[in-house]
Amino acid sequence: MAQASVPQPGTPVPFAITRWAAANQRRVDELVWRNEEGGITARVVADDAKPLYAKWSPYDLEPEAERLSWLSSRFPSPRMADYEELDDGWLIVTVGLPGRSAVEWCDQPEVAARGLAEGLAQLHSLDPADSMFDAPEWVGEHDDVFVLDIVHGDACVPNVLLGDDGSFVGMVDVGNLGVASRWADLAVASWSLEHNFGPGADQEFWAAYGEAPDPDEIRRYRQLYFR
Repeated sequence: MAQASVPQPGTPVPFAITRWAAANQRRVDELVWRNEEGGITARVVADDAKPLYAKWSPYDLEPEAERLSWLSSRFPSPRMADYEELDDGWLIVTVGLPGRSAVEWCDQPEVAARGLAEGLAQLHSLDPADSMFDAPEWVGEHDDVFVLDIVHGDACVPNVLLGDDGSFVGMVDVGNLGVASRWADLAVASWSLEHNFGPGADQEFWAAYGEAPDPDEIRRYRQLYFR
C-alpha cells in the first residue's frame, strides 16, 4: 500500500471542501491528512463552533459513511455531520474528536503503542453478531477462522487519536471496518508501530493488549495487507 501522510505545504484544497465550507459559513483552517488513495481531509472551522473535518476522496466514501453512522454510537469514533456524492468524488464531514494522532508521539512511542492497544481491545470487545459488515476486502474469506471480532481493518498508528495525557480518545478512517480475525488488526498495528517509530516499538503494544505475538498469524495478515 502507498503511505498516507500530512499534505505538503501548497497542496491544493479540493474544491468540494472549499464549496462545502463556504456554504456552511465555515473556512478551511488546515489540511490535516492525505490518505493512500489521494483523499484529502481538512479541518473546517467557524467562530464559536466546534471544528469539523471534511474528507474528500476520488473514490466512493459511502462504505465509510455507513460504518461511521453505525459505529459512532458504539465506539469512540467521529460522528457524521454530512455526506455528499459529487461529480468529482465523494465528501464526508464529521464532528471533530478531541486529541491528536498517535503518530505525533514520536518522542514517546510507548504511549502511542498503549493507546493503539487500548483502542483495539475496546473495538474487539464489541459483539460481531451486531455488525452489518463483512470482512475487510483485503482480508477476504475467513472460513478457517473460528473466533471472529469486529476489526478496524486499517489499524495504523495515524488512525488512532490520543488525549494530551496519552489516553485513548478514538479511531478514524473506518472504511474497512468489518468482521474478521483480530489478527488482521494486530498484524497491521504492530507493523505500523515499527514503521512509524522504529524496531521494537511494538513491544509495549503486545504487553498492553495482552496477547503474545503469533508469527504465523502476523505473517499471514501482513501478506494479505500488502499484496
